[in-house]
Amino acid sequence: MNNDLLNILANSNKDIDNQKLMDYLSGKLSDQEKHEVEMWMVDNDFENEALEGLQQMTGNKKLEGYVDQLNKELTHYIKEKKNRREKRQINNGFWVYVAIAFILIIIVIAYVVITRIPHHQ
Repeated sequence: MNNDLLNILANSNKDIDNQKLMDYLSGKLSDQEKHEVEMWMVDNDFENEALEGLQQMTGNKKLEGYVDQLNKELTHYIKEKKNRREKRQINNGFWVYVAIAFILIIIVIAYVVITRIPHHQ
């Protein structure tokens, strides 16, 4: 199978080797290794659903096209999310400075007003 398939699973798990998952999909594993993957899938519902979906797809060319599309969409989504997060951080920093300036101005005005009020004894 195409190495791009490994990109989908790159950070998906730490318990099982991604190449083993790809070999499982290709039918290249021994019975013992297949059993090991199937036991792992019992404990990992999300990964199990993903692998079952990939198994239902027919034809490597079609599968590779889907994988390419998923990787492109995932990369685009991650870039957009990162850009939104960076924009939010800049705006948050601006409003923090505005709030600090506003509080300092209020403190200075309060000090001036309090010191100018004549004290009656």
